[in-house]
Amino acid sequence: MTPLADQPDLYAALRVSGAHPEDLPALLAASPAPVAERLGRVDQGLLKAVLRAGQSGVAIPNAARILAHLASATPAPLFQPDVAKSPTLTLLTNGEHPDMPAFSDPAFDGWFAAKGVPYGIGTYGEDRHVYLTAQFADAASPERRTRHLGIDVFAPAGTQVFAPLAGRVKHVTYNADPLDYGNTLILEHDAGGVAFFTLYGHLGGSLPGLLQQGDAVTPGQLIAHLGDWHENGSWAPHIHFQIMTDMLEQKDGNFFGVGHNSLWDVWQSICPDPNLILRLPASAFEV
Repeated sequence: MTPLADQPDLYAALRVSGAHPEDLPALLAASPAPVAERLGRVDQGLLKAVLRAGQSGVAIPNAARILAHLASATPAPLFQPDVAKSPTLTLLTNGEHPDMPAFSDPAFDGWFAAKGVPYGIGTYGEDRHVYLTAQFADAASPERRTRHLGIDVFAPAGTQVFAPLAGRVKHVTYNADPLDYGNTLILEHDAGGVAFFTLYGHLGGSLPGLLQQGDAVTPGQLIAHLGDWHENGSWAPHIHFQIMTDMLEQKDGNFFGVGHNSLWDVWQSICPDPNLILRLPASAFEV
């Protein structure tokens, strides 16, 4: 096995290394100490997904089966009234709305309320240039994680959130780091014997009183409320809704909300488009 040389982008090196996912421990052991140390600080499931992508182009083997299951499902609306049947405003973040305050600026609330629409939409796959803090940095690459892995739906704090699919509560967590998810729910679902997961971030403090780990959830069940600034990670009230085909090595009720641009094919396999469930019209993503 050829050791990995120390270089800025170790993801790129892994992808072309020819190694298989099961070879990862031996590859790290054979590589120089600085390489092994850097890769050891990264989610090992993500590294294995990169190796699979290099081998076959398929980062998550069960992803296609999960996508087929979702295509045939009939999800319940996440909100009432249904976002898919309501007026929306697309909230892109790279200058499309020059006067729009940042989602982390309290002035956003008044700006959005003045638009007179019930829901604002933050898009899946947007390359957001605002993720500059250390929590979006990476030991294996100088590249920041900037590609948005969920769909955001903005609405007033306290807005009810309903389960789109049957499932079971995997995690009820408070992710307390600044600009993290705040109150967070992760549900586990079954796609004909294959597990997948949905994440609901930036929720209200009512969450632990509504659900606990292991609870069964039915479509249309009230599962949460949108959180206000003090309980949702210090963001304008909204939900970050995301699908995960694999939890990688994340075990503490959190998951990556943005991914690397250079690994977008890998991240799309791990976190496919949440509109597979939300079923929003194309107009919801157009300025």
